[in-house]
Amino acid sequence: MAIDTNHLQQIIGKKLKPVVKKVDEQAHYAEDYILALSEAGFFNSAGKEQATILQDGAAVVRETAKVCMTTAFCIWCHLAALTYLRTSKNEHLQAMILPKLEQGELLGATGLSNPMKHYSGLEELLLTARQTAEGYMINGVLPAVSNLGNRHYFGAIAALGDRDVMVLVSTNTPGLELKEKVGFIGVNGSATYTCKFNQVFIPTNQVIAEDARAFCDEIRPTFIYYQIPLGLGVIAAAGDGIEKVKAKQNGCNDYLQVQARELFAQYDRLNAELEHAARQVDLKEVVNIRLETVQATLAAVQANMMHNGAAGYVAGSVASRKLREAYFFANLTPTVRHLEKLRASF
Repeated sequence: MAIDTNHLQQIIGKKLKPVVKKVDEQAHYAEDYILALSEAGFFNSAGKEQATILQDGAAVVRETAKVCMTTAFCIWCHLAALTYLRTSKNEHLQAMILPKLEQGELLGATGLSNPMKHYSGLEELLLTARQTAEGYMINGVLPAVSNLGNRHYFGAIAALGDRDVMVLVSTNTPGLELKEKVGFIGVNGSATYTCKFNQVFIPTNQVIAEDARAFCDEIRPTFIYYQIPLGLGVIAAAGDGIEKVKAKQNGCNDYLQVQARELFAQYDRLNAELEHAARQVDLKEVVNIRLETVQATLAAVQANMMHNGAAGYVAGSVASRKLREAYFFANLTPTVRHLEKLRASF
C-alpha cells in the first residue's frame, strides 16, 4: 500500500515549511519533522514488498526535497540506516533496533562515506578494529557523519587486517567524541559531526556484518537509489520557481531557452525511471539515473537563477538556496567523479 501523500503534505506544511529558512541560515536541525514522519508510519516496512518500501521512501525524500533538500538529505541518512538493518543477518538488530528506527524512538545515520570511497579505490579506511571475546574495540576518526543527535545510531566500518567489519554505533557510546561541523554554503542544518573513536567498544549484538565489503556490494544499489529523489525534488522546485516569475519584466523570461515545462518533463521522465528501477534495483541502472539526475538538477537550478534575475542573488532567496543544494547533491558520496568511475567499471 502506497503512502498517504495528503498526510505527508500536511506534515510538510506544519513541521517543515515554517523552519526552512532557519535550517538554511541558522543550521537548525529539523528533527521534529523527521520524528513526525516516523510517528505517522512513513518508514514502516512491515507487510510491504521491497519495491513498495523503496518507492515509499523515495517519495518522502522527493517531496521533502521540494521544500528543503537539507532535511531530505537527513531523511536519506535515516533510510540508509534502515537499509543496513533490513539487510543485516543480525536478528537482534532486526528485532530490537529496527522497529525503534522505523517508529521514531530512535533515528539513524549512514557513516559510510569513507568506506564507499575505500571500496572504489579512492581512500583508505579511517577506522580500525580489534576483536575481543565480546565484540570489537574501534579507533579512528570519521570526518563527517550527518543526521546525528542524542537518540541516533549510525553505521561504521573498521579494518581488521584480513577483513573489515560493519557495526551499528550509538552516539551515546563511551569513547565516542562528536564535534559539530558547520560553515558549509548549504546543508548546515544536517546535524553533521566529526566522530572520533577512542577505544569505542561495540558488542557482538551490534555487528551489522562480519564481511563489510560484501555487505556494501549488497546495499550499494539501494544506498544510491534513495539519493536520486533528492535531485528530483530540487528539479521540481526549480520549475515552480520559474513559474512564479514568468510575468517578470513584461514576460521577457519567455525568451530564455529553458522553460519550466522542460524541467517538469525531465522530472516526470526521471521519476518514472526511478519508479521502474524499484522493481529490481540494479547498480548499473541506478548509477546511470543518479548521474543523469545530477546533470538535470544542476541545469534546472541554473535556469531558475536566470529566470529570477537579480532577485535570485539576494541572500536568503529560494533560488540561491536551490542552487547551493544542487551543488551539494553533485558532491554527495558517491560524487559525480566517483559515479563516473563506477560506471566505467561496468
